[in-house]
Order: sequence, then structure tokens, then C-alpha cells
Amino acid sequence: MNDTTAGLLQIGLLVLLLAACHVPLGDFMARTFTSTRHLRIERGLYRVLRVDGDADTRWPTYALSVLGFSAVSILFLYAFLRLQQFLPLSLGMPAMEPTQAWNTAVSFVTNTNWQSYSGESAVGHLVQMAGLAVQNFLSAAVGIAVAVALVRGLVSRGAGTIGNFWVDLTRTALRILLPLSVVAAVVLLLTGVVQNFTGATTYTTLAGGSQTVIGGPIASQEAIKELGTNGGGFFNANSAHPFEGPTAFASLFEVFLMLLIPFSLPRTFGRLVGDHRQGLAILSVMGSVFAISLAVTTWAETHALGTVPQAVGSAMEGKETRFGEWLSALFATATTSTSTGAVNSFHDSYTAAGGGMLLLNMMLGEVTPGGTGSGLYGMLILAIITVFVAGLMVGRTPEYLGKGIRQREITYAALYILATPFALLVGAAIALSSPDTRSAMLNSGPHGLSEVLYAFASAANNNGSAFAGLSVNTPFWNTALGLAMAIGRFLPMLLVLALAGAFAQQRPAAETAGTLPTRTPTFAGMHLAVVVVVTALTFFPALALGPIAEALTGVQS
Repeated sequence: MNDTTAGLLQIGLLVLLLAACHVPLGDFMARTFTSTRHLRIERGLYRVLRVDGDADTRWPTYALSVLGFSAVSILFLYAFLRLQQFLPLSLGMPAMEPTQAWNTAVSFVTNTNWQSYSGESAVGHLVQMAGLAVQNFLSAAVGIAVAVALVRGLVSRGAGTIGNFWVDLTRTALRILLPLSVVAAVVLLLTGVVQNFTGATTYTTLAGGSQTVIGGPIASQEAIKELGTNGGGFFNANSAHPFEGPTAFASLFEVFLMLLIPFSLPRTFGRLVGDHRQGLAILSVMGSVFAISLAVTTWAETHALGTVPQAVGSAMEGKETRFGEWLSALFATATTSTSTGAVNSFHDSYTAAGGGMLLLNMMLGEVTPGGTGSGLYGMLILAIITVFVAGLMVGRTPEYLGKGIRQREITYAALYILATPFALLVGAAIALSSPDTRSAMLNSGPHGLSEVLYAFASAANNNGSAFAGLSVNTPFWNTALGLAMAIGRFLPMLLVLALAGAFAQQRPAAETAGTLPTRTPTFAGMHLAVVVVVTALTFFPALALGPIAEALTGVQS
């Protein structure tokens, strides 16, 4: 079987698995968030937290709960990392340096999971399990909770409330993420992913040398790492390490886990608004951009674009050599189209066109399909902008799902669109303005610019994947990227919740002959155009100086 046939079969199997799970998982999540029944364990948690599980809150209360919970989580994880040498199962690891601990704490709480360290040489087993893995569950749950709050605002009949953050958080973690993670971990175990509490073990190699390898609770963390679109890795090699990705099926299954919830949430959205065609319209836009991105990336890598790849007849440097370019390209497209950031190949070694496409995936706002929750609410914001633009074209007040898009609503949506570019472009400009910070770049010219852009795109979009080529474990880079993660996560969330509150105060208007239908292929096409155009207008100058310039010169570093 040649590489092309194997690659197409892998993609076909992935599509079939996602299609089979779309309806049942989407409907289950919708029932989870509309149920009036609290499980016994949930009622116990509410009593401990002194939370009224039946209370319905307005957006400022919901937002303060999100920010307060996230701030406490950052402080807890920071302390965990700074004190890990005193903890059980520390494996003798020292305390993490303050700016690196700050960067790591913010990274895992914001669902970014950017790592400026090698997991096997910096973090012990207890911190991995009780610190990092716990935040993998909670940060993913926060994203889904915010998305559901926005949908409640759209379907509200003027009550002004958008739900209860603590209930949404608890239900997402206990009813959705935990059961799915248990099943995923068992499947990963069966594929050969390691799960133990082994420390450092020294082995004799075939050449007569020695190599020290660390085991650990890898399968359990790998499951929620991919399912919650968290990313990060137990090892520096991430999913290319044979303990994390031992087989081709394991790598393909990890891609499936990344895409499972983001591609199912549009069904949840359709059920919550009472019209599954609305969800299908959102899904079609997500799927179309993902398919285009995958086609471009795979084409660029399999055709060995660039001077050096063409000279040697392939573009395998930095790829998953066990499984070929197709699975590497599929994994890379999935991890940058969601906010996952896990990698099974070095994106820095991709061709200029392939690496540029991965960078563009994140600059789109990671809405195709995006992270757990963040992809859905990002796509809904773009849908609102699409309706507003269409309303201007026909000269009538725009409405989305019966809710008017007035000055306040479009202001929140516009600020949301500007928040991530602000963190990305300002951060990259500051990093490039000083010789001291530029010294972290291992490459100059367009490729060096791509490395810096990728780092801040990954941080500001809460992705966490690394392009490589940067020495980022310095006080400046740890601090700057930590700030980009925090701004890129919490500022958009606040704007989404404010928009949810504004919609929740409106009573839905009756549909008329002049109402723009938002569930048709025509609207989906307009929506797709807005996704691309908004990104092109924002990031094209930076992309032109980086990957586009590199691709046009035909030189691959």
C-alpha cells in the first residue's frame, strides 16, 4: 500500500468515526446542559462550594466566577510547581524557576499547555497528575461552559440570565470529559501507550551505550490532553515519543480525540436553539476550512516544496518517520485547527507553504473546529458579524436567531475579533524590537519571523504547539508569552459573556419575510467568506513578510 492510499484511508476512517459520534455525543451534551436533575456527587460539591445549583445568574456574576476560579487555579498550580521538590512522586525534580512556573501555570489554566520545559526532566508524577492533568479537565470545561452561556443568551426570552457557571463547570467535567477520558485512556493503553509510576530507568542500547527513560501515568494524561484540546506532552518529543504515540492507530486515535468534541458541539448548539440546521450551517463552515487546510498542508509536504526538500526528493525532516507525511500533516492540521497544540512532528521543519498554513489555522481564531467550547463561541461571533454585514448590504436591522444585533452587540463582537490579534501582533512586535529578545531566534529572515509569529499565535490563541527554532525559556519569553495566553483567553471570554448578557436581555423577535435565513448554504458561504476575509485583512501583512515571502523565494531553512 503506497503512502497516498494509506493517507486517504486514514482520513476516511477519521471522517466516519466523527460522523458516527456527531449526533449521539452532540445530543448528550445538549441534554447535559438542559437537565434539571443534579447527580448526588454534584449536590455534594455544591454544598462544599456553598453554591446554589438551581440559581440562574446574569453575565457579570458568571464572568466573575470564571475569572475568580481561573485566578485561584493559577495560584494553586504556581505553588504546586514551586514546591514540587517537597511532594511525593517528585522523582527528585527541583522547584521550577519563578517565571517558568508562572508561564506553565497560566498555560495550563488557559487551555494553552505551552511548555518551555521538557516534561520528563522538569515535572514529577504528582504534579503531572494532580496539577497539570486536573487543569486539563477544568480548562476544557471552562471553555465549554462559556460557549453554552452564549447559546443561552441567544435563546433567552428576555430573562437576562445565562446560567450558573459552577453547574456548567461541574457537569462538563463529571458527565462529559471524565467518562470520555476513561474510555479514551483504555483505548490508548490497548495501543501501547504507557501507564505506570516508574521513575528513571537506565537501559543498554544495541550500540552498547546507555539511555535513561522515565515512565509515568501517560495514557490517562494523553486522553484528556487530546480530548480537552489541551496539548502539552509528558515528554519533550510529545506525541512523537513512542510512549505517547506508539503506533499509527494511536496517532490517528489522538487526532480523533482532538476533533471529537469541537465537531460535535455544533449539534449541541442546534439542539439548544431548537433547529439542528443552524448547527449544520456552523459545522459546514468548520469542516470546509479544515478540509482546505488539510489539503494545502498535505500537498505542500508531499510535493517537497522548497530548495532543500526538492534536492533530496522529500520533506521528511522533522516528520513522524514511522508513519509518513500524510499522518504528520493530518496531525498538524488537527492540532492547529483546534486549540490543542500536541504535535507528532516539528512544525519548524515543514515547508514554507505547509508551515504557513499551520500558522494561518491558528490566526483564523481556531474556529475550524477550534477548541472545546472556544471554537463554537468563536464561530458564533463570526456568524453574528456575517449577519451584521449582510444587514448593512440590504439596509435593515440585522438579527441572529431572533436577537437584534445593535450597536452594543456589534461592539462586543468587534472587540472580540481584535483581542487576539492585539495580543499576537503587539507581543511579536515587542519581541522583535530588542536585540536581546531576538537572540532567542535560531533563524533570521522570513523563517525567523515565522518562528516568532508562530510562538505568539500559539500563545494568544491558546494553542500551545511550538514551531521550534526559539529559545523561549528566558524571563522575557516566559513572561511575555504568559501574558499573551492570559489576554488571549480571558479578554475574549469576557466579551463573549457580555454579548451573551446583552442577548439575554432581549426578547426574540418574530421571523418575517425580511429576516436573513442563517441555516442555508448561502449563509454558510457568506460565513466562510467572513472567516477568511477577517483573518486576511488582519494578518496578511505579517504573513507576507514571513511564510509567504519564504515560499516565494523557494528557500526552506
